[in-house]
Amino acid sequence: LGVARDGQGQKAYSQDRKQPMKLDRKQFEALALVHLDMLYRVARRMTRDAHNAEDLVQETYLRAFRSAGEFDLQTFGIRPWLIRILHNLHVSRSQREKRQPAILEDEQLGAAAIAPEPLPASNWEGMDDRLKRAFESLPTAYQTVKQLWAIEELSYKEIADALEVPPGTVRSRLHRARARLSEQLRDFATRERVI
Repeated sequence: LGVARDGQGQKAYSQDRKQPMKLDRKQFEALALVHLDMLYRVARRMTRDAHNAEDLVQETYLRAFRSAGEFDLQTFGIRPWLIRILHNLHVSRSQREKRQPAILEDEQLGAAAIAPEPLPASNWEGMDDRLKRAFESLPTAYQTVKQLWAIEELSYKEIADALEVPPGTVRSRLHRARARLSEQLRDFATRERVI
């Protein structure tokens, strides 16, 4: 955590006392924009669509900048707060979209009727696809926690703060995600003599 200094060079935030620090608009914008690429990566994985990810990140920053005056810099910085906004927006949008009827085109109906070809059983070429399908079959809560931990390298505490859940919930979701991935990929690993 970078420690800001006031006009006389005094620390504006003390980790010993865990006091929050208010930021001016320029400081807030500088801190927030540093995480643009990371938020896009998270949004891209959540939405699986570049356009929707861009919209989600844009809405996240709009909400963050609107609420900049209410933000207090804490020990973990602004990253968990931005991820919480992004996650909440994604969940809200997903719930809203589930309530909307889906329109299918003729091509989509035809493509859905054709079963995908199975991946080759005895080579590593299909491993990425298997892993991707196994990951996508996880519940959204498990996907989010696994992604923030493994890919974005957030700590358990940062993930807990971002998702507004206890750290124990983060640990249990990670454990369950690993167990499900392991179970789904066990046959491949056995066949390829990895285990």
